Amino acid sequence: MSEFDVAGAAVQAALDAGARYADARVMHRRYESMSARNGEVEALTQDESVGLGVRALVGASWGFHAVPELSDRAARDAGHRAARTAAASGLVPGPGVELVPVAPSTASWSSPCTVDPLGVSLAVKGDLLVAATSTMADHGADLAEGLYQVWDTAKWFVSSEGHRIDQHIRECGGGISATSIGDGETQRRSWPSYRGQYGTTGWELVDSLDLVAHAARIAEESRELLTAPLCPAGETDLILGGEQLALQIHESVGHAIELDRILGWEAAFAGTSWLDLAQLGSLHYGSELMNITIDPTIPGALGSFGYDDEGSPAVKRDAVRAGRWVGVLAGRDSAAMAGLDYGGSVRADGWARLPMVRMTNVGLEPGPHTLEEIVAATDEGVLMDVNRSWSIDDKRLNFQFGCEIGWEIRNGRRGRMLRNPTYTGIGPLFWRSMDMLSSEIVPWGTPNCGKGQPGQVGHTGHPAAPARFRNVRVGVRA
Repeated sequence: MSEFDVAGAAVQAALDAGARYADARVMHRRYESMSARNGEVEALTQDESVGLGVRALVGASWGFHAVPELSDRAARDAGHRAARTAAASGLVPGPGVELVPVAPSTASWSSPCTVDPLGVSLAVKGDLLVAATSTMADHGADLAEGLYQVWDTAKWFVSSEGHRIDQHIRECGGGISATSIGDGETQRRSWPSYRGQYGTTGWELVDSLDLVAHAARIAEESRELLTAPLCPAGETDLILGGEQLALQIHESVGHAIELDRILGWEAAFAGTSWLDLAQLGSLHYGSELMNITIDPTIPGALGSFGYDDEGSPAVKRDAVRAGRWVGVLAGRDSAAMAGLDYGGSVRADGWARLPMVRMTNVGLEPGPHTLEEIVAATDEGVLMDVNRSWSIDDKRLNFQFGCEIGWEIRNGRRGRMLRNPTYTGIGPLFWRSMDMLSSEIVPWGTPNCGKGQPGQVGHTGHPAAPARFRNVRVGVRA
């Protein structure tokens, strides 16, 4: 049987068992990662997984069942079980479930890829990590680490409404970090991000990171930070580098606009949201420079795809326009519940997991400035870059973040390096204070977004650039 035949058999079995709607996904995923430490390859992982997941809607309830076998018998049994689970769940009264209409599609989609990541030899990959970590160790790092990861995923989706979609998504990325240990002090510097940079593209992304070329600087900065002055405490102008701002978007915007959190459907793992649907279209989320889009169509960004796991086509939408909250991340059922007419943001991290609302590429549109212009326009402030720690409450409202490195800004010039820089704020007040934004957008990839129970790891993208925020509390009071 073809993968489409397997998925179709599962859908038909669910309908025969009483489902009023059903869909099925066959997924084949290969994963590879390698890590190195202090000039030696330390670990290599190569995994492969294939299976079928089926959703069935009976009355007002969903059922889900997954199997690691692609036979007609296994598929039909999975469809029956999904429908039976939905029927059993329906014994508990609840609100009706409708689905936002989506035109059935017969389509194929592949992510852009110049160099197949799994086609690059392990020797070449290992040599890269060994060279980068050796260079960091030679330049003073006590702990020099490097990592790459590759995902190669094929999907086949069939629904009872007539969808028949296959996709081939290749993702990869990597990064390096240097840790220096002093007298009662440990400092770390990373490139290009604390977790690396990732995208829905080929090995050309890893090549573009030029890990070896940045290794010496990263190691030297980690040692410099051991004796750098502490970030002062108080209120001042804050300039955030693009990498840190990407995480700020992820935590204080991306999770907050997930509709299942807003509705209270997702609460146990990481909380709900401070947003109220009654304010959609009117809430003043940030300054007029704040234009955030939900855009899974960005070529090469980590949250990109052709169709989500409900068969909805990738479409760019506004989440915040000129500072006003205007859009959410939604699925077909949550959108219908909220009275909206779009979904398009539902994915699962594998065939054995129920699809749920996930971030795609949630990020800023470019501003009118450059980082140099922002620094030059700042009389007194702190520039912080590359995340070191994060904390945010379960409504995604109050936060505190720490960065790997900071610099004092005085009279429009970058001055002393600062260690242990931190800042804190309240989401909407913080975003309303943004008064300068760079045009230098990078689609930062986050490959480790956790959500759900059982837990799922999502891949998300966050276009971001350096920006300035006024009168932000920084540092830690003694």
